[in-house]
Amino acid sequence: MTSLDIAVLIIYVFAVTAFGALFYRRASTAEGFTAANHRLPGWVVGFSIFGTFLSSISFLALPGKAFAGDWNSFVFSLSLPLAAWAAVKWFVPLYRSTRDISAYAYLERRFGVWARLYAMTCYLLTQLARMGTILFLVALALERLTGWDIATIIIVTGVLVTLYTVIGGIEAVIWTDMVQAIILTIGALVAVVILVVKMPGGATQLFDIAVAHNKFSLGTFAPTVYESGFWLVLIYGLVINLQNFGIDQSYVQRFHTARSLEEARRSVWFGALLYVPVSALFFFIGSALFAYYSAQPALLPTDLQVAGMADRIFPHFIVSELPPGLVGLLIAALFAAAMSSVDSSLNSSATVLMSDVYRRFIRPESADVQLLRFVRVVTIVLGVLGTATALLMISIKSALDVWWNLAGIFSGGMIGLFLLGAISRRAASAQAALAVTVGVLVLLWAAMTRGMDAPWANPFHNLLSAVLGTLTIFLLGVLLSRKLPQRAKTSLPMTLHDL
Repeated sequence: MTSLDIAVLIIYVFAVTAFGALFYRRASTAEGFTAANHRLPGWVVGFSIFGTFLSSISFLALPGKAFAGDWNSFVFSLSLPLAAWAAVKWFVPLYRSTRDISAYAYLERRFGVWARLYAMTCYLLTQLARMGTILFLVALALERLTGWDIATIIIVTGVLVTLYTVIGGIEAVIWTDMVQAIILTIGALVAVVILVVKMPGGATQLFDIAVAHNKFSLGTFAPTVYESGFWLVLIYGLVINLQNFGIDQSYVQRFHTARSLEEARRSVWFGALLYVPVSALFFFIGSALFAYYSAQPALLPTDLQVAGMADRIFPHFIVSELPPGLVGLLIAALFAAAMSSVDSSLNSSATVLMSDVYRRFIRPESADVQLLRFVRVVTIVLGVLGTATALLMISIKSALDVWWNLAGIFSGGMIGLFLLGAISRRAASAQAALAVTVGVLVLLWAAMTRGMDAPWANPFHNLLSAVLGTLTIFLLGVLLSRKLPQRAKTSLPMTLHDL
């Protein structure tokens, strides 16, 4: 890195931290820290939703998947519009009407306290896995770019993002997410332009090589549950994105920060529809990198030509092929990717612990100053745990595969329980608890026996784990509840039928 690149990076890091600190006064109450006092415009919240989808997973792992394979994983993004439609029509009005800052308070009213604790635990485990993956990937890139120790990079990045999240609360998170999402997108566009310009035969050669190697394929369209085809990824993406909008605290909390129901709905459409083309941009970078190094194989070091190194190709291109100044811009974009997702996970996880544990069980009558102190201390603790998780991921191969597997397991079929409560008027606590128990057993079977040489082993692709858990909980819950009387309407909506 040149002095100019280092200057760009340092200026960006300090600017973002200082910008987040500007919101300290607005985060001086528990409601300000967790809900921004319900006063933000929809377009800002939408940028934050977009920034939550974006991360170093997008910046590095998506190009890595396209470089090593094809665009099959892009089908995940294609499920977003349908999930957004469901969120705008049902999920956002449901949560706005309850006014609970926690997504899981609804589950307690619907099924009892066990449902709240179950979903909260699954969410926290998922967020730890997510923070670890994101911090690891940003460190993976910076190690290649700077030669610095990967563990040191993880620790420093974790400290910085925790710092401004603790200071500025959710409003700092949302506004910095907007800035960082813009920087990230600009960085990706710059990379695409440089790749096309540097191709010996220009854009025509790039597309010829990529098409010849089937790099733009979305996967097989045959209905299969044994390999990652188009329909399998689409179903997986629909389940995970319904979970994001339906029961993920990171998103539900943003619904409450918008100043009206219509602004909240607008934010969902804005964030979801913006992510689809931007994620395609990152997959295109991976295909373009494949074409670039296929045309000029001598430019790719031998140690990066082996399996499992695809996530490191884009960082190598940045440091090797970009002029001074642009390297700093791309690295700043990479930091933007990591920070814009980790800060969201930190704030939402701390909010869940404050609402679902501290205020619910420990001090129900807590004063505002006690709630604020608790949520800030917990944010620091979660920052430490997320950083520690990233340190444990240093030896993995494909970060995207690991993240998807962990997300599918830890999510525990949460969306199945939510949909059971929201759609079925008859479902009660006992039936839901039995359905969740069976669903968790199915998830454990799917995760622990896949690949084993045994007749009872899981033969399905690993992406089906979350789908199997979701369907088991929802369908079994509906079946068990068929003979129960319908619930009477209450002052707060108990199902989507009450909206």
